[in-house]
Amino acid sequence: MALPNQQTVDYPSFKLVIVGDGGTGKTTFVKRHLTGEFEKKYEPTIGVEVHPLDFFTNCGKIRFYCWDTAGQEKFGGLRDGYYIHGQCAIIMFDVTARLTYKNVPTWHRDLCRVCENIPIVLCGNKVDVKNRQVKAKQVTFHRKKNLQYYEISAKSNYNFEKPFLYLARKLAGDPNLHFVETPALAPPEVPIDLAAQAQHEAELAAAASQPLPDDDDDAFE
Repeated sequence: MALPNQQTVDYPSFKLVIVGDGGTGKTTFVKRHLTGEFEKKYEPTIGVEVHPLDFFTNCGKIRFYCWDTAGQEKFGGLRDGYYIHGQCAIIMFDVTARLTYKNVPTWHRDLCRVCENIPIVLCGNKVDVKNRQVKAKQVTFHRKKNLQYYEISAKSNYNFEKPFLYLARKLAGDPNLHFVETPALAPPEVPIDLAAQAQHEAELAAAASQPLPDDDDDAFE
């Protein structure tokens, strides 16, 4: 779904809505991909920037029109016009701010009210920051709702392509689809401690085999 003033393309394109609390890094994440930063369009009536991000796959080129709010989520929720015709979604929270994870269920509910049965990826952003407030093993929402979860760091490009690859595979109905070249990204702004992150990912994998807690809030008391 391009905006009215945006040209359409002759290869598959999809409207991707990105939601989550203000300040979780949604805009930074999208702007890492240089083509989308170059071509973004602004739609003031809905208060949204649309960034067309192209990816090259073994099945040809695909485009995600990434709908990025201009901060109205700070005023509680987004208008339905933002979600309508959404074909896939990313819900983002910040691993350094517990409240942003606590609000994930609200974003998920909002999204699913308008967009039924679309592929959704949950992303925990800012994993480059040393003192995490949301530990990997505390992230359980994706298991309850059968979503894909990735730990990412927008500023260091860590796992940047994974949410897009997952969504592309779901939309194409092809689990073997892969990217044949790396997207053009802005250089990393911060380094990431890969050893520490590997430890978090191991905790995440270990937690996945444990029974789900009755209530996520227990983890934060």
